[in-house]
Amino acid sequence: MNNFKTIIFDLGGVLVDWNPRYVFHEYFDNNEDMEWFFENICTNEWNLNQDKGYSMKIATEEKISEFPKYKNLISQYYGRWEEMLRGEITETVLILNQIKKLNKYKILALTNWSHETFPVALRKFKFLNHFEDIVVSGKIKMVKPDKEIYDYIINKHNLIPSETIFIDDNLSNIHGAKAVGLHSIQYINSELLREKLEKIGIL
Repeated sequence: MNNFKTIIFDLGGVLVDWNPRYVFHEYFDNNEDMEWFFENICTNEWNLNQDKGYSMKIATEEKISEFPKYKNLISQYYGRWEEMLRGEITETVLILNQIKKLNKYKILALTNWSHETFPVALRKFKFLNHFEDIVVSGKIKMVKPDKEIYDYIINKHNLIPSETIFIDDNLSNIHGAKAVGLHSIQYINSELLREKLEKIGIL
């Protein structure tokens, strides 16, 4: 037996396979140039700002004014965003389904995701209906790994951190969750996740 009552899943990289490289490989002759683009122009930090609620249209215009030479590429980032959604990560969705069928745990999602694009995911992925609640960063204008977003979901659902499991692929987000007392599991792949959940008695 275990004392856990709630399981919080991240979405992108855990249950949803999203990667801008699925689109941008068409525009570059080699991976080195593509990675330079992501490290210097359309960076993770830039995208995270839109996940915090900033307008994608304004962010794109600002980035183009900063790097006019890359106007076409920058426009594709959100212009072809839906094509970056490859699909669900099937094995992790099977784990989610299995936990849901146990009918023992509150199942929540906490995702860094723009409020402008999240409706696309809701239409695309039926498994999102399994969650009692999905906290979308862009809607509340907070992002992981900032402490305030973990406090938000804890307070909203009256969670006891020590009785709550948090699953995320991003190590910074794991550190943020641990800092507020959540039992945190870094997602590497579905097989290792299953092993870890079996070890603590969830599956």
